[in-house]
Amino acid sequence: MEWVGVGTTTAVNRPLPLAALLTLFAPACAAEPEPAGDDPLDEADASFGSGKADGVAASCPVLKLANSADFATLDDDVALNKQAAQGIIDWREGPDGTLGTADDRWFADLAQLDAIKHIGPKALQRLQAYVTDEGIVCGEVAVQLLAFNDFHGNLRPPSGSSGRIQTGPNPTTDRVDAGGVEFMATHVQALAATNPNTLVVAAGDVVGATPLLSALFHDEPTIESMNLLGLDIASVGNHEFDEGPEELLRMQLGGCHPVDGCRDGDDFAGAAFSYLAANVIDTDSGEPLLPPYEIRRFGNASVAFIGMTLEGTPLVTTPSGVAGLQFLDEAETVNALVPELRAQGVEAIVVLLHEGGFTTGLFNECVGISGPLFDVVQNFDDAVDVVVAGHTNAAHVCEIDGKIVTSAASFGRLVTDIDLVVDEASGEIVHKSANNVIVTRDVAQDPGQTALIGRYDAFAAPFANRIVGSITASIVRAANLAGESALGDMIADAQLAASAAAGAELALMNPGGIRTDLVFEQVSGGEGLGQVTYGELFAVQPFSNNLVTLSLTGAQLEAVLEQQWRVSGMGELAVILQPSATLAYRWDPTRPLGDRIDPASITVAGVALDPARSYRVTVNSFLADGGDGFSVLREGTERTGGALDVDALEAHLAALSPYAAAAATRITRL
Repeated sequence: MEWVGVGTTTAVNRPLPLAALLTLFAPACAAEPEPAGDDPLDEADASFGSGKADGVAASCPVLKLANSADFATLDDDVALNKQAAQGIIDWREGPDGTLGTADDRWFADLAQLDAIKHIGPKALQRLQAYVTDEGIVCGEVAVQLLAFNDFHGNLRPPSGSSGRIQTGPNPTTDRVDAGGVEFMATHVQALAATNPNTLVVAAGDVVGATPLLSALFHDEPTIESMNLLGLDIASVGNHEFDEGPEELLRMQLGGCHPVDGCRDGDDFAGAAFSYLAANVIDTDSGEPLLPPYEIRRFGNASVAFIGMTLEGTPLVTTPSGVAGLQFLDEAETVNALVPELRAQGVEAIVVLLHEGGFTTGLFNECVGISGPLFDVVQNFDDAVDVVVAGHTNAAHVCEIDGKIVTSAASFGRLVTDIDLVVDEASGEIVHKSANNVIVTRDVAQDPGQTALIGRYDAFAAPFANRIVGSITASIVRAANLAGESALGDMIADAQLAASAAAGAELALMNPGGIRTDLVFEQVSGGEGLGQVTYGELFAVQPFSNNLVTLSLTGAQLEAVLEQQWRVSGMGELAVILQPSATLAYRWDPTRPLGDRIDPASITVAGVALDPARSYRVTVNSFLADGGDGFSVLREGTERTGGALDVDALEAHLAALSPYAAAAATRITRL
């Protein structure tokens, strides 16, 4: 894969005719001229602005004209000769010879303009005279960013607590139903209508861990939906690597799936938006897997967008998905790019970072912040102005170390409206503010999104709406104080039952792989209350991991359980594995790491754990490869492959319907 340069550049404003140039900005730029010296521009005309290539304020109107005018304006109105006018256009077009593409260039200073063939003293004088006569000036440009994160292919409105935003202190009554791309698109359109200089950006996990409607087609519906939404730029997140780098590149570039083809019957064009991956390095080439940044221009103002995922992506992704890739430190990556961007005349920098933290406040507050995001931001160069974050599904608007730091929950429930004012002469952001807007469902549904969902629904309905069982009440993934959940227990039991032929004695499930609740009231395909469709079940476990049964000694099993607590960038982290009914133990939070569990309390099928004995343990393929930091599981021997995790859950639910969840008492916290 070869990308144009190190980053990519796109001019948002297309070549402008005279009438548009005259109405863009009112206030003039002011600067004291420097004394004339030996610069060739001084010899051309000592009255030409500052007379220096870095006389930014005075040269800004001329650069604005050169960067924005079309050929006719330069040739006829400015009265440049045709070669000079075409030379300016050719330079702006970049290597591909087309304006409005990723390799477009602009003049950052007068030296670059003066270097164009056929541009000499007379051409510079005519450009200066034209901007003076026509009143073309530099001023302040209002730029709007509409940001979101962790969409995870939720084209339909998410259900249960995943489809609500808390608006007040009482989580039971102070809440609003939110999300659904048909409503999200309408909100985005309304916000974009308030400012012609609007970009839609995302901070990772646009795809991956998606509901069946998207996952069944390898997330092509989500990419097509984002194209309709007008998404411009997205950073990669850890879930963009669920199916490996080749599949991520297919999401960007298009083409049918190498195994399943294009299941909807036509070709897949790929993303119309740009994926950025500044800190993801292809170890073979030593280069970023995708462009590290993109620069967008508004008038004569430029804003750089650096995109990246969390450095810890390999810890939360199937190892095969990140094979051959290196994930660099977030702050070091950004800080190394700042000089490169400044050399291109860029002062306004926005980072799209798929890393998060935690807050205790409401969706527009910055209360009780903690976690790695805020540590990373503190280490960013002061040149960074805005950080759009994700990964932890938090919702906040913060100001940290002079930077706006936002996150918009998940699943399209919020859109962050970020308003910037950029000075065209200095390139600096002189004002910035942000506000999280709830994607309420009381607006009209976008017809384009409705049509897209309907089209894929027609293909997916036979799979998605099939009833697979029933439940007596909602079964949720929220954990108790010990770290155990009713839905986690159900999944672990299902995996144990599915691997009985492999001799499994217990099963363990990672909580991060449980993506939503089974909601009694949810009706997604015309089924009755309490009935569960395959689509609803798939939404709980959308990764299609295979089950793996492996052998561990009792000592190794105890070591696996101790790995549930560890130190990370956010301090101490707990990842409590969900146990099958055959495993029980007690743990004490006051004991040191590595010794939280009382070994005498661990039982398998009611019998005390024997450190020397071999036990058959079932996990999904993600855990079997050491996912979530459970490295001891990689030591497991006598591995036997099994069913898909979602198929195991379906069989378990069908066998026990109507399913009633038991109290979660397998893990005891002292």
